[in-house]
Amino acid sequence: MADVDVQVQYTTTERKTRKVKKTSKRRESKDGEVTVTELDQNTTNTNDDGSEYTKAMSKDWHSGHFCCWQCDESLTGQRYVLRDEHPYCIKCYESVFANGCEECNKTIGIDSKDLSYKDKHWHEACFLCAKCRVSLVDKQFGSKHDKIYCGNCYDAQFASRCDGCGEVFRAGTKKMEYKTRQWHEKCFCCVVCKNPIGTKSFIPREQEIYCAGCYEDKFATRCVKCNKIITQGGVTYKNEPWHRECFTCTNCDTSLAGQRFTSRDEKPYCAECFGELFAKRCTSCTKPITGIGGTRFISFEDRHWHNDCFICALCKTSLVAKGFITNGPDIVCPECAKQNLIDVIVLPLVANARDWIKSDTDQIPGVQLTDLVGRFRKANLKSRAAK
Repeated sequence: MADVDVQVQYTTTERKTRKVKKTSKRRESKDGEVTVTELDQNTTNTNDDGSEYTKAMSKDWHSGHFCCWQCDESLTGQRYVLRDEHPYCIKCYESVFANGCEECNKTIGIDSKDLSYKDKHWHEACFLCAKCRVSLVDKQFGSKHDKIYCGNCYDAQFASRCDGCGEVFRAGTKKMEYKTRQWHEKCFCCVVCKNPIGTKSFIPREQEIYCAGCYEDKFATRCVKCNKIITQGGVTYKNEPWHRECFTCTNCDTSLAGQRFTSRDEKPYCAECFGELFAKRCTSCTKPITGIGGTRFISFEDRHWHNDCFICALCKTSLVAKGFITNGPDIVCPECAKQNLIDVIVLPLVANARDWIKSDTDQIPGVQLTDLVGRFRKANLKSRAAK
């Protein structure tokens, strides 16, 4: 119940006259205006004919008719409360309409000041901080869990605190928030340079806040070639960062980003430069064997071939994973080597033998001559069968 208007009237016995001494009002928060009227002990007036009456509520009453609306007790000469245009004696009004105090559980009488907050009421003397018991009349206070606290006690127990300085946020204080953390404006600053960040961009790292400049100086990735910060589009080679434009061939400076390359002594080279400078050369085609992209090659003694170049010099059949025979600078398959042996050695020998037989058979005994001819025939048949 808030302020209730109190009106005090005094009447005299002068014929048909009244005199107002003092008027005050007390209001209730929910039920409108309530008027409390106090009458003098001498409350009756006398008409010209000698009859007595009571003047109240701007009306004239027989003295026995001006009664409490609740208990019908006479209000003549008594204090009364006017509610909804009906008079009540003080006792009935307090029992029916008065609020109970949250602190002491007693009724807040008509003569007491009623302090209210969120449908709860207190005597003025009972309106105290739940913790330190200081009076909260005309002071700022906070409410938590149906209890009221002075500003200091509320802040100490319930107010949110700055993640920078640990102090509470006072009413009206500007608060900077990021995710579940919060700071005073002056406390929201870079951990390195200590400059306030305000509304500028920042970067969080391991519970610390950095301005963009300090973060780049301390943590940003730098190119191993130019030592400048890589902001976008970097390349990693051997766990080291490069700008795309800095990752070039050591020999010709051609960009290697997105290209096939290889390395020598921890330095990158494009395929062409590496082949010209360091690669073995194919015995067959004389081109470099780089090995880039998983290229396979074959080595024998001090010679090397691309897989595709390792073929028989005569029939051009691939000799990869097959047996082969060297013939000077050439390599040949076993079949071609056998045929070559016949063509180069056996057949000329037979031809020479025929010439010899033709010229000297008269001197050789018949049995030996027949045996020699049989052997050459067999060798010739084998040679033809091989073809």
